Formats: sequence, C-alpha cells, structure tokens
Amino acid sequence: MNVKLEAQDIRLEYQQPRTNSRLIALDGVSLKIMDGEFVSIVGPSGCGKTTFLSVVDGLIAATGGRILVDGKVVTKPGPDRAVVFQDASLLPWRTVLHNVLYGLECIGLDMRKANERAQHFIAMVGLQGFEHHYPYELSGGMQQRVNLARALVMDPEILLMDEPFAALDAQTRELMQEELLQIWAQAKKTVLFITHQIDEAIYLSDRVVVFSARPGKVKEIVPVEIERPRKLRLKREPRFHKIEDHIWGLIEDDVKGRMTADQNLDGSLPQIT
Repeated sequence: MNVKLEAQDIRLEYQQPRTNSRLIALDGVSLKIMDGEFVSIVGPSGCGKTTFLSVVDGLIAATGGRILVDGKVVTKPGPDRAVVFQDASLLPWRTVLHNVLYGLECIGLDMRKANERAQHFIAMVGLQGFEHHYPYELSGGMQQRVNLARALVMDPEILLMDEPFAALDAQTRELMQEELLQIWAQAKKTVLFITHQIDEAIYLSDRVVVFSARPGKVKEIVPVEIERPRKLRLKREPRFHKIEDHIWGLIEDDVKGRMTADQNLDGSLPQIT
C-alpha cells in the first residue's frame, strides 16, 4: 500500500500582536496515511486538530516542515483534496442537484457528464428522490449528505473532514457514522477525520492519532484492529471499550492539566466545550 499523505515535522507559530509574543500551535507533527486509509485525529480542545487540517489542505502555510500528497509538496489548496466542514454551507437558492453540480460548473465540465456524476453521488449518499429539494427542506443530516456528495463529485484523492457531524443530534450522528463507512467503502477515498468524540474516531477509523495539548504534537497512534464492515452495536463490545479507555487515558492528563491552569488564572473552573 502506498503512502498517500505525509506530514513531515509540521510546526506552526503565530505572532500575537497584542502581547508581542509567539504562540506555537503545532510542534513537530509527523504522520503518514496510506492510500485508502481512514485516519482520525482526537485530542484536547485547542490542541491544533483543525489547524493541522488547514495546513494539510494548504489554507495555512506551516512555519516549518512540509505536507506531501503522493510525494509532491503541498503549497496551496488543490483538487486532490476536498474539505467537508462542520457547517454544510449549502447555497440556499440552489437545489440539492445544483449544490452538488456547483464545483463541476466552476471547472467547466460538460453538463451532461456533470449531471451524470452528480446523480451518481447523490444516490451514493442516499438522497435519490431529493434532487430538486432546497436546503431549507432538508434535515441537518441530509444537508451534510449533500455536503459530502459535493466533495466526492470532484473526485479528490483525499477527503479532509472537520467534525462534520458535530452539529447533529446524537441519534442522527450515530446513523451518519454508519452511513459514512458505507460511502467510504464505495468511494474508496483516503480520509483524514477530525473529531472530539473518541467513540466516533474508533468506530470509523483504521488508526486514531492522539494529539497532545497545545502545542499539538502526535502523542500516540492507536491502531483499531477491528474487522470491517462495522455495525453500531460494536460500540457496546468490550474490545471497543478497551481501545476507548486507552485513548481517554492518553488525553485525560492533558485535559485535567488545562483545567487546572485555567482555574489558576481566574479562580474558577472553565467551561468544557
């Protein structure tokens, strides 16, 4: 299996004008993701997960290290990577079909071929029959399916997913996780998935990357050696809980340390988000 995505010693610092200081967001993140692999990143709030995803996409330039896709250095966003954000951000004046078509229109693809591709991915995400509905007529889960189809239709090499189910209710989120695995099995894409939910990361992934508290670095990479396909009942099995307990143990000290630091600053416990 070939290496599809590689992060080599990624470091990112921000200048903070008000305090005239430097904030280190990422400190030496190195990671290899194989072709067709599903990898998730978890860690304490503020550890740089989303920032790292932005570096991978080329939206933010690292101050040190480099990102490679198929051995080529990433310097900017490109068609080989597509981002699925937490907010579906659909164009409200466009139907499901025309939201999915938007990217193909921008690159000037022949409309007959574009329609065929769009219809294919609309069916893949389970929205056949809703092609002519507008976003306000869809549930949150259905809107995220449109968001996913809109990314897949561009045929990217890598899907970058930034907490795409965070805004959904608990039941819909669980169902979307199961459906995402089915879509991934069909689309055969490499996926880098950001989440706060440890159980979500384990259920979806081949490996779970645990980031340390800021500055973010790879604390441990945990393999999920559970056969596929996976059903949601897997989450109730002892072998699943064993992995979950291990990952929480890696994160727990960082979370408690941050809470203690915040309490020392203002004398009150911080709100957990």
